[in-house]
Amino acid sequence: MSPIILCLTNPDPTPLDLLRRVFGHQEFHGAQQEIIEHVVEGGDALVLMPTGGGKSLCYQLPALLRPGTAVVVSPLIALMQDQVAALAQLGVRAEFLNSSLDAATARAVERDFLAGELDLLYVAPERLTTQRCLDLLDQAAIALFAIDEAHCVSQWGHDFRPEYLQLSVLHERYPAVPRIALTATADPQTRVEIIERLSLATARVFVSSFDRPNIRYTITDKRDARAQLLAFIRDEHPGDAGIVYCLSRKRVDETAEWLRDQGVRALAYHAGLDAATRSERQARFQREDGIVMVATIAFGMGIDKPDVRFVAHLDLPKSIEGYYQETGRAGRDGQPADAWMVYGLGDVVQQRRLIEGSEGSDDHKRVSSAKLDALLGLCETAQCRRVRLLSYFGEAIAPCGNCDTCLDPPQTWDATIAAQKALSAIYRTGQRFGAVHVIDVLRGKDTERVHRWDHQQLGVFGIGADLDETAWRDVFRQLVALGLVNVDHAAFGALRLTPASRAVLKGEQNVQMRRTVKRERRPKRARVASAALPAMPMTTAPGGTAEATSADPAGEAQRYAQLKAWRLAEAKRQALPAYVILHDATLAEIARRRPRDLDALAEIPGIGARKLERYGPALLELMAGLEWDTSYDYKAERSR
Repeated sequence: MSPIILCLTNPDPTPLDLLRRVFGHQEFHGAQQEIIEHVVEGGDALVLMPTGGGKSLCYQLPALLRPGTAVVVSPLIALMQDQVAALAQLGVRAEFLNSSLDAATARAVERDFLAGELDLLYVAPERLTTQRCLDLLDQAAIALFAIDEAHCVSQWGHDFRPEYLQLSVLHERYPAVPRIALTATADPQTRVEIIERLSLATARVFVSSFDRPNIRYTITDKRDARAQLLAFIRDEHPGDAGIVYCLSRKRVDETAEWLRDQGVRALAYHAGLDAATRSERQARFQREDGIVMVATIAFGMGIDKPDVRFVAHLDLPKSIEGYYQETGRAGRDGQPADAWMVYGLGDVVQQRRLIEGSEGSDDHKRVSSAKLDALLGLCETAQCRRVRLLSYFGEAIAPCGNCDTCLDPPQTWDATIAAQKALSAIYRTGQRFGAVHVIDVLRGKDTERVHRWDHQQLGVFGIGADLDETAWRDVFRQLVALGLVNVDHAAFGALRLTPASRAVLKGEQNVQMRRTVKRERRPKRARVASAALPAMPMTTAPGGTAEATSADPAGEAQRYAQLKAWRLAEAKRQALPAYVILHDATLAEIARRRPRDLDALAEIPGIGARKLERYGPALLELMAGLEWDTSYDYKAERSR
């Protein structure tokens, strides 16, 4: 049954009517309503909205309000499957066409599409541009085209998909059909590319804030990456779902195995695994609680799991766009989440090597280097990380109060003399050696290599004995980040001076650096444990940090735990991810409000008409049972 039919009391529903009736939300957020009304009226739109900001509603609601079927271009099979499953739970008629379907099933979907029996049809870009699919579209009534993950059109981007370049055919072939392109990340250059390559010159551009205030950003110096990661998980996110990004497949496999040995439920994911294994592990991550996925960037785009509580990086990403996109997979439910990364000089060397060794043009290498420089600036900033991050996307905000540099402001020091010593040592040793050897020379270490090259005879030998090895590694890392030193990958990582170093050596430019200090373990904040504790309503404390409040935490925890157990059983019965049934935040509100009838339950955010009809009686029965059943051991449930 179409959601429009569900609105029997209003034969001409408004976007707000359908938002409440079908999706179970009481109001729009940000520019959602303006975008929806624009598309319903037939206008083209480019929507830039952060992950978890409600982009899907911007085309799903117009699909229900315009005649015909909305055709959604989606790049990943798993994403299509989850979105169609979620829409089916709401009573929306949605299907997908991709390579996972056998011929008979695909023909059945095509028949439903031609008969006008679908509200939305999800199609992979490589399938959409085939002649067979275009001929199919020619015969159908199309409500709109939605192009999801539109940044895939950018050849400079981290998720470039060449088949996206062919999507301009939609405007050429169906000029009267409105198009909406959506992305969660796009710097000004990428926005221009999207508009140009998708022929959206006359489209309205809607740019929402890129800020994800529930995400806490932390970037720390890399010492022992795996040990640092384990401490972070144990201290901040025991039992939580998370993603750990590594640069290489080997590092992914080794890290996942090591975490499992430490008692963490970790899985590995990368392009070197066969398709069946990747599919099985992605499904486990989506459907089970508390899985930590250790992965390359092959994992992530299209992941719609709302309760990912952290995203960690053990290696430096390629760009701020990549970092933002990857960290944005945390906290899609609006609850507190962490973006945590360790970073060192070796990461910079590695990324520079990858850029220089790539087969791209000189222009591509130049752009890639500039993007890496911007990311290094984010890593080394002593100011608010969120301010620096959002400024890259052209957005200005006040310091957030919820990143490591705001919560624990780094010390800075006048590193001019140390920089001069380091630059001089690089020059005097012939610009032929990496940081390890140059640091040995500076500290006056009596090593075999020092004697082999007679570097104990140099005037710079021992002039840096006042700093330890860790401090010098920090100095060299920051010299590279500041553009005063380059790494020559053709010479096995030899450090070389840049023209910018001349002013420092001549005393014409001072150098300020971050001082690395051992930080005290920060106090834990209120969080949502994926195992049992309920999500709390978030309030904003002075400084912008999120706090959680609860009048009855023990009782809510008991109710929430049993609600999650019920949801898990229901999800297994239907072979669906648990969050497709009901989100954590919805369960938390049920646990908090304890509704006694269907009217009260209908007021819970996330419970639309179809879910009220399907799950309402069971939920009320469960809540009624919990009124007298005080024997339920939620702590035991949490430990399972």
